[in-house]
Amino acid sequence: MCTSIIEIARADGMAKRGDDWFPLSQAVVAYDHARHAPLGDVITLDFINTDLDPGARAGIELTLETAKLLRAALDRAIAAAEFEEAEVRGKGAVLSVRPETLRVI
Repeated sequence: MCTSIIEIARADGMAKRGDDWFPLSQAVVAYDHARHAPLGDVITLDFINTDLDPGARAGIELTLETAKLLRAALDRAIAAAEFEEAEVRGKGAVLSVRPETLRVI
């Protein structure tokens, strides 16, 4: 099944291919059939730099359940990081999630 489900976001960061790191320009999230993983349909994450050669890419294929777990982990880490940043800046952070829901995995 071709779903044509694709989301593109600007990305600032670094990705690794082989022994080398390269700067990112985009993150592409898609839902389609797996190209490499022995799975059916997957969430694909591609971290790329559109100014470099086509090999400037770090790709991941995840099951939908794994993608949901990753999203939840990202939400927890982002909430904790925002709280930490507010504390560092002395802005009296307001935690948007209950502290007991934060966990290390």
